Amino acid sequence: MKEQILAVQRMQDYIETHLDEKIGLSELSKVSLFSPWYSYRIFQEYTGMTPAHYIRRFRLAKAALRLKNEKDRIIDTAFDLGFGSVDGFTRAFNREFGMCPSGYTANPVPITLFVPYGVKFRELRKDQNDMKKTNNIFIQVIHKPERKVICKRGVKAEDYFPYCEEVGCDVWGMLLSMDSLCGEPVCLWLPQQYKKPNTSTYVQGAEVSADYVGPVPEGFDTILLPAADYLMFQGEPFAEEDYCDAIVSVQQAMDNYDPAVIGYVWDDSNPRIQLEPRGKRGYIEMRAIKRNA
Repeated sequence: MKEQILAVQRMQDYIETHLDEKIGLSELSKVSLFSPWYSYRIFQEYTGMTPAHYIRRFRLAKAALRLKNEKDRIIDTAFDLGFGSVDGFTRAFNREFGMCPSGYTANPVPITLFVPYGVKFRELRKDQNDMKKTNNIFIQVIHKPERKVICKRGVKAEDYFPYCEEVGCDVWGMLLSMDSLCGEPVCLWLPQQYKKPNTSTYVQGAEVSADYVGPVPEGFDTILLPAADYLMFQGEPFAEEDYCDAIVSVQQAMDNYDPAVIGYVWDDSNPRIQLEPRGKRGYIEMRAIKRNA
């Protein structure tokens, strides 16, 4: 992997862990191991943003979540996240989300939050994966109630990367701003009965209650899913750069598992579900099951 990409990733990691502190080019150049000028140049080249713009958008996303989830005072949120004044924070918030902080606090509608994707992961996309070792996989039966999924459909994507190429990566930022029954957005592979003509199998969405009548973002659809049991497959924690191997390991375990050993059969009338790959908890995927008659 190019040293420049690793340098930008180090700067991104530093920003994430020091978001409530003053971050300048001098701090970033120390972690990138390049000069301030060159650090600025490669950061903009690989992220599409200047460091200042990237930091501001990251802070505004954190601020929006604090205002919605923790009900913090606007003044505390602004100063805690490095904004010099409430007026400056309000202007920046309005430019980013199209509403003022007080309006969002009173009515936290879905908004597109900035998601700081690590640049090194673009280099780790592989057509072929050679598994280096066998990981332990934890398997558990879980129950999901009847629910709606507010989702964004693609065109013909059957997996993550083609989906992002079709709809863009901002969808995840929108979903992160929404309250979900399972506490986070989900990715789904839809059975045929839930697909519309000329739309993708793979979608991303947020699970909400079956009686949900709140806002649905423009361009999103709502699907009603029945109550169902699922087998949850969870892999070991992994280093972030090993996420491809972590996904393949779990998917191979799922493909090779026979639920008949616990009295079930696969139920492919319900969507297969994927959670965001997070190294600290391991990769998680779920497939619906029903009792073996």
